[in-house]
Amino acid sequence: MQTRTQGAEFHLLLHSTHLLEVRLRELLKPLGLHAGQARFIHALGRMEEASQRQLSSEFNVTPASMSQMTKRLISNDFIQLRKDPKDKRAAILSLTEKGRHLRDQIIAVWQEVDRIIIEAIGAENAEQLFTQSRNLRAALNGKAPMTHQDPPPGR
Repeated sequence: MQTRTQGAEFHLLLHSTHLLEVRLRELLKPLGLHAGQARFIHALGRMEEASQRQLSSEFNVTPASMSQMTKRLISNDFIQLRKDPKDKRAAILSLTEKGRHLRDQIIAVWQEVDRIIIEAIGAENAEQLFTQSRNLRAALNGKAPMTHQDPPPGR
């Protein structure tokens, strides 16, 4: 008989998430990205353009961290920066053609992770997991960056 530790069930979610993050890291490695950069490129692609200040707020990272990430992505020609015509102190970011192509590759990687989940627990259970994960995020006052609600699948 297996004994359960009371109050520690969420650890199963943390451990599963960690294992998926390891797989995601492996799948993103050929693209030269980590998960945070992939999320950033995906969100910026949805918005088409945004200020560094706006992105920093949406991703809940310090302006300095956002600045470091944008510098790396600019140097790799994934994003471009231009001065905001309304506020010369602000920078507007957008994807380059190379960045838009990379966004498509990121979506393919995310679809592969979805496939891994579906194969592991079945399509019906996976759909329930995705729905309940969305519900949990909303209950914890979370949302996809740069949205008021979840984007449609693949967007």
